[in-house]
Amino acid sequence: MATPGDQKYPGERFGLPEQGPRSVAGMGRRLLALLIDWLISLVIARSFFGHSDVTVITLLIFAVQVWVLTALTGFTIGKRICGIRVARLDGRPVGFVWALVRTLLLLCVLPPLVTDRDLRGLHDRAANTIVLRT
Repeated sequence: MATPGDQKYPGERFGLPEQGPRSVAGMGRRLLALLIDWLISLVIARSFFGHSDVTVITLLIFAVQVWVLTALTGFTIGKRICGIRVARLDGRPVGFVWALVRTLLLLCVLPPLVTDRDLRGLHDRAANTIVLRT
């Protein structure tokens, strides 16, 4: 197994492939998935709560969607569409507790932007997760 200093690609030190299924997902797919999830949340908020200021409601819908779907399946709707998923490094399901930790840090915006060589944001490191291609 490679050490962080001689790592050639993201995920190598975890024994993940460089490309294809189970490889580390790139930032473009992640951002697109995030945008899709946000737009879905916005449509739901506007459909049920009208065209008034629905920013907080959209954020709550987004948070619940990300938390529950990540905990149960490792996918959000956006991630499924983009062909990526959240996986725990130990192979176990993400679960509700770690998905909640990950979601709360995701909502803080900055933690996902602080990534390591494996493209794991602070929210992924806190939950012992990684975002993979399916």
